[in-house]
Amino acid sequence: MKPTRSSKGPSQRQLRVGEQIRHIIAETMARGHFHTEALMDAGRITVAEVRVTPDLKQAKAYVMSLGGENMDEILPALNAEAHVFQKDIGRQQSMKFTPKVRFVRDESFDEAQKIDELLRGVLPQENED
Repeated sequence: MKPTRSSKGPSQRQLRVGEQIRHIIAETMARGHFHTEALMDAGRITVAEVRVTPDLKQAKAYVMSLGGENMDEILPALNAEAHVFQKDIGRQQSMKFTPKVRFVRDESFDEAQKIDELLRGVLPQENED
């Protein structure tokens, strides 16, 4: 019987495909051929990570704008333009299925800032003499 990977995390293939898709999405954003006002400056959006499901049919792209500004407008615009990204992924990837991309806010920057603030509060401050 084949062991399941549910407790081990993503496979090497999932990680590799996710990273390839992240690069394709970033290139598509850099070209910036969008019709939505919120995406006119898409070069200021960072794609931190792309996680792919084990069957490689779904992909979740974690994005954040520079300074976290206008995310309430950017996320719906990115998801509305997902077909543009999927077309580029399908063109550049040689896969049986092109993953359906969904964009979500990347919370890792906020979490890192909270941890940093907590550590600054715990660590003793140096005395100035």
